[in-house]
Amino acid sequence: MLEKLLSLGRKVIPKKLFRTGQPTYHYLLALASALIYRFPSRKLNVVAVTGTKGKSTTTELINAILEGAGFRTAVLNTIRFKVGKTDERNLYKMTIPGRFFTQRFLRRAVNAGCDWAVLEMTSEGAKQFRHKFIHFDALVFTNLSPEHIESHGSYEKYRDAKLAIGRQLEKSRKPNCAVIANIDDVEGSRFLGLRVSRSFPYSLENAKPYEKTEDGFRFLFRNTLMHTHLPGMFNLYNALAAATFAASQNITPADIATAFDAFTNIRGRVEYVTREPFAVVVDYAHTPDSLKQFYSVFTKDRNICVLGNTGGGRDRWKRPEMARIAEEHCTHVILTNEDPYDENPEQIIQEMSAGVADKKKLEAIMDRRQAIRHALEIAHPGDNVLITGKGTDPYIMEAHGTKTPWDDATVVREELKELGFRN
Repeated sequence: MLEKLLSLGRKVIPKKLFRTGQPTYHYLLALASALIYRFPSRKLNVVAVTGTKGKSTTTELINAILEGAGFRTAVLNTIRFKVGKTDERNLYKMTIPGRFFTQRFLRRAVNAGCDWAVLEMTSEGAKQFRHKFIHFDALVFTNLSPEHIESHGSYEKYRDAKLAIGRQLEKSRKPNCAVIANIDDVEGSRFLGLRVSRSFPYSLENAKPYEKTEDGFRFLFRNTLMHTHLPGMFNLYNALAAATFAASQNITPADIATAFDAFTNIRGRVEYVTREPFAVVVDYAHTPDSLKQFYSVFTKDRNICVLGNTGGGRDRWKRPEMARIAEEHCTHVILTNEDPYDENPEQIIQEMSAGVADKKKLEAIMDRRQAIRHALEIAHPGDNVLITGKGTDPYIMEAHGTKTPWDDATVVREELKELGFRN
């Protein structure tokens, strides 16, 4: 009832006045939700994962390690909501649906007897105080690069929103709070500077010697040989983040290695839908750096790329840059629709295409299903069809609040079947 009253108040208060009082509004929602659900984070261990890239993957790797070590877990991330053995897809088109949702989720975790809750935390969520009144035991920082700049106002404000999650860790009532941070990232030292009792830096140096395998990496961590089945250097960093967190909680290297060896795939993150007669891979890649790193996994064969990584109303600066990166790494680029919201999707495509010098490599197909189908039609045996921008996103968001149910991997399977391929 209180949640509804506060939401109603937002609708009746003039917009200018609401913007002025917005921090107070968000704070009251956070406090109310924690009070109603009786501060559940005090009753279980909570680890938050933040950064620009790798958050969802790192939360899943941490969860796999914790489960393998015998803990009962809850997971809240962009992909799913899991409490004990109950698992459901995240259909909210946002990582953290709201303060009441998060506190209710934590209360469910307590009631289900979970030992750990693993939370993916975003800058947008922090901006709205969705991290407030959560008593963290640990925070994992993966990396930082420009994103959501139009929403936050500057890179510095975006970074500070991430650091606000660390400030919440400083306020935690838990003993022995720990921060785990990537010191190969320029912002890692800021997170290690948080006033908590324990700090655990990690770096690529901690994985040496490492070597690429057919499906991932072998590396040495704390004198124990590890094998991650997730390809790409970015996933080696994600594995290091998860392993360093696990070590901070006295989980043995042997248990970490066993968990990694059993972990083979994540929905919407370098997800192979099929490998024959050509590979079809779905990935979320939503920043220039993440797109470049994703493409760097596929360097030996022809790449047919379906690119729609620039939604409406945000980060317009990256549109031509994303297309330029695709031109550099792909044999053929198909620009398509992603989440235009109230922008003209054709205008978005035009802004993207400005980044492509060789227009012979490029075509635009506005219908995302048709773009995917066309990529499958022109692929040769041994090619890679790389579909980026949505990952597990459940909808295409369109004008006036309308949305179309969606899942890239499901569409691929449907179109492969229509074209007569077995997958």
